Amino acid sequence: MERENKTVDNMVKSYMRYLKLERNLSPNTIEAYRNDLRWLLGYINYHGLKVEAVTLEHLDNFSASLHDQRITPRSQARILSGVRSFFRFLLLDGFIDSDPTELLMSPHVRNALPDVLSTAEVDRLEASVDLSKWEGQRNRAIIEVLFSCGLRVSELVNLKLSNLYVEEKFLRVTGKGDKERLVLYQTGH
Repeated sequence: MERENKTVDNMVKSYMRYLKLERNLSPNTIEAYRNDLRWLLGYINYHGLKVEAVTLEHLDNFSASLHDQRITPRSQARILSGVRSFFRFLLLDGFIDSDPTELLMSPHVRNALPDVLSTAEVDRLEASVDLSKWEGQRNRAIIEVLFSCGLRVSELVNLKLSNLYVEEKFLRVTGKGDKERLVLYQTGH
């Protein structure tokens, strides 16, 4: 299927609109996809290619160029994921006739577990708070909520009093991608 206005700007604008309106992604996620595209488009421009003429071989060379620029495997994988998403969109929207990313390999990324504090470390952190000051009371509450409910700092910062359901003993938390979840809590130690 041929589509008119095959300029790179039109492709990118349509893709960004798709991410925002159809996929309903957060502004930060959309910006990350935009940055992924900057890597690809820089490579394409440097080599004098057209987006619709990109092949798997070009993308393999692009991937190797990311490695040569000492980009970490995790960042390479994220960039290539964004590139795949872009080409899938171009195929679905009729900008291209076939997806050159179908066989594109990503670097192997080891999934490391996040570092967590031990119970003793959390207890020491709580004990270090000076409760004689008003901000000490606040800081202790912050530490208690963060660790007892397993929240991200961004989730805690955006927490509102209206998200606290005292009788039911749960919090309504808005996390990444504006996804809501309910978190049960217990009062006291």
